[in-house]
Parts: sequence; structure tokens; C-alpha cells
Amino acid sequence: MTRVVVIGAYGSAGVAVADRLADEPDVELVLADNGDPGGGLCILRGCMPSKDVYSAAAHHYQTRVDDRLPGDPPALDLDRVVATKDEHVSNFAAHRRAAVEDLASRENVTFHHETATLREDGSVRIGEETVEADYVVVATGSTPNVPEVPGLDSVDYHTSADVLDATGFGDSAVVMGFGYVGLEMVPYLAEAGGMDVTVVEHDDRPLDEADAAFGDELLETYREEFGVEVLTNATEKSVAPTGVGDGDADETDSGVRLTYERDGEEKQVEADDLYLFTGRRPALDGLGLDARGIDPDEGWVDATMQTRDDERVFVVGDANDREPILHVAKEQAHVAADNVLRHRDGDSLLEYHSTHHHVVFSGLAVYPYARVGHSEAAAEEAGLDYVSVTRAADQDGVFETKDAPRGLARLVVGTDGTVLGYQGLHYHADVMAKTMQVVVEGGMDVREIPDRAYHPTTPEILDGLFRDAKERLE
Repeated sequence: MTRVVVIGAYGSAGVAVADRLADEPDVELVLADNGDPGGGLCILRGCMPSKDVYSAAAHHYQTRVDDRLPGDPPALDLDRVVATKDEHVSNFAAHRRAAVEDLASRENVTFHHETATLREDGSVRIGEETVEADYVVVATGSTPNVPEVPGLDSVDYHTSADVLDATGFGDSAVVMGFGYVGLEMVPYLAEAGGMDVTVVEHDDRPLDEADAAFGDELLETYREEFGVEVLTNATEKSVAPTGVGDGDADETDSGVRLTYERDGEEKQVEADDLYLFTGRRPALDGLGLDARGIDPDEGWVDATMQTRDDERVFVVGDANDREPILHVAKEQAHVAADNVLRHRDGDSLLEYHSTHHHVVFSGLAVYPYARVGHSEAAAEEAGLDYVSVTRAADQDGVFETKDAPRGLARLVVGTDGTVLGYQGLHYHADVMAKTMQVVVEGGMDVREIPDRAYHPTTPEILDGLFRDAKERLE
């Protein structure tokens, strides 16, 4: 009998590993998770609750900008927004816990609602019990990353988790971090919170994975549609309570002053609240990796999901810091589960390599960004021969009629006709990502994709790209 301990069993990756192995006749599963109430990051603090609150702000935004609806839009009832989110999250989490309980009802599976720690002798300490383990799969997810900025410990700050529970906001905010978390959260602060928002952006534009035109379009959208001030090419130097350095700070002063460097000069911005959207880091604290001689530095987990330092420890999902996305976490989990069995049986291990497939719910998901496969820059870096075509959303009248005219889309096609990649920053770009994943992963020739007439809908922008690419190739 092979005993496999899964640490982080409530998460999407952990439960996927357990589900894959539970039917194996010669496997004993020990599941551990100290989560309260339990349910996994995506359900409790990630994908699901964020979409819940963004949707309310999106309705407010679309009402505000539609000149066919004169007058001020109805006020957002943030108490109701959060209560609705909490109800949905509670139901989702209960469903996940029920799935784990169902697994634990099997004869070969046990579940411990306890903290688990790796031990030097290869065993795992779970609560007060020591469990011998042939293999360990770590699926502990991630936690907000707090950067090392001088003075940060002297001020109060908020993370994305705080935003999801907020039923009130100050008048102004300064934001550190403009990756995918910041891109999603910033317009919510402006729209739902009614805050004056200033963002520190280290580069010329956000969206590092995108071609420059998409980052520029998003900057313009945030500035014009949501009134956000983005300080590009700026770097945080320090933070302090407002008044510090002026001799007038007192115990009631709750604002924050951020000092940043831009164009070789140090400047300052003040706000009521500081928000840290500085990404996430693997949740590995207290896991005892060092006891097993495992160093979680760059490249510590390879494409088999096996750790470099211990061939009997596998790490999946956000915890391995390879690509922190839910669908990737599940696919990694399946590979890890299969590789536990293959390693046990002396077989070569499988590797997991995914097609780039990201969606950022920017612009309150009214103007989401999606990328599948190669961007122009990625195709250049890979040395591929390609042609690229781009369409503006306002070239397709359906976006105008839906009062969502902003954005653009781009198709990258090999000179042999193979569709290499798609990018979209426009209304319903997130919905089109799955279609384009099928096209890209299927290695389809753009000249063979049917260009068929159908009732006008937003995916017509894809037909326009296909037609333009065919013309370029000809």
C-alpha cells in the first residue's frame, strides 16, 4: 500500500489530486487542511468572490456612462454587495467541503482538519499525530505578497482580501502593485468606493504579458473611464503616516504619504488609504520544507511537479509559483497524481506544459484582457515567422450598439497559416478566450476556419481577424 499525504486538500489543486488517486486500489490517502471555514483560495478569496463584487460595480459603471440613462446612477449598497458575495461564497465553500467529506468517507481515505508539517525522517506531523508518508503532495496555495518598503510597518494598509469585505471606503487611495490583482481591483475602488485613486506603475504601461498597444489602451481606459491617475515609470521609496516630517503628525492622523522616484526626482502623494496589490507568494510558511532539505527558490519544482531536492515531494498550484491560475492548478494536480504512481512503479514521469491562456478581468470585466498563445513579442522571442492583424473594437458595430466601444483584438498567425495566438482587450474578450484556446491548441490553419454568416454578436471581431489574416497570407 502506498500512502500519499495531500497538504491543502480543500483547494482546487489538492482536491483534484485526491480525486485522481482515490480510486487507486493500492493507494492510501491522508488529506490535511486547517482551513476555516475551508474551501480553497479561489472560492474564499479569489476568483469567485472577486467576480461577485466586480459585477455590482460593472452595473454601476455601465449605468453611469450610458447617456440614454440620464441622471445619477443608483448608489451601490455595499452592505448588500458584500452580503450577497458572502452567501455565494458560503454555498460554494460548503460544496467543496462536501466533496472532501465524500472522499474521506472511503475506506482508503482519511481527512484531518489540522496543520501539517514535513519532518526530517520523511513523516508528516498532522496536528498531534505523526503520519508515515511514501509521497507528499503540497497544494497550500498562495497568500498576499507584502513588499519590503521602508516605513510600511508604520502605516495601516489593505490587501485584496480586505477589499472584498469592505462596506465603506475613504475618499482617496494610493495603490502599490499594478499586476493582475491591481488591474482588477483598482477600478473597483474608483467605481464602488468612489475613491480618487493614484497608482504607482513601475514601467511605461501595465500588462507585461501583452503587446504594448494593449497596455496603452488599458492606461487610457483607466484614466478616462474611471478617473484613475497612473504614475508610470515610478518606484516606491518609502511610506509614512501623513504629517510625519512636517512636525504636525498626531495619534489621530490615519492617512498615508508615499514617497516615490520618477524621472530621477523624489515626489510624494498622500491619500486616506494605502492598498497593496503587489501580487501573491506561495503559502509555504510553517510547512517544514527545510526539514526535508527543500529550498523553494527559482526552479525548485520542475515540469513533472516534483521538487528538485526531494523526489517524493510534489508541489502543485499556486504553491509552486510556476503559473498561479486555477485551471492550470487542476491540470498540474492530475499530472502530479499520475507521476506519484509512475515514480512508485519505476516509470518515466510526465511533464506538464500549458498553452499560455490568461484572462485579466480588467475594467470591472466590462473590458477584460485575454491572451491565448503567442503575442507578437512572444512570437518574436521564439523566432517564429508570422503575420499579425489587429482590429479596433469600434470597427465592429456590435460593440457600439452595446455601448462598449473601447478596445482592440489581435491575431498572430504563422506564415504557414497556423494560428499562433490571440489577444483581446474588449467587451466579452474573456468569453472568446475558450474558442481561441481550441483554435490555437488545435493548430488550426486560419484559412480553414469557417467564415460563416450568423446573427451579429461580439465574436464577429474574430471573423474580422480571420478574414484580415487570410488576406495578409495571400
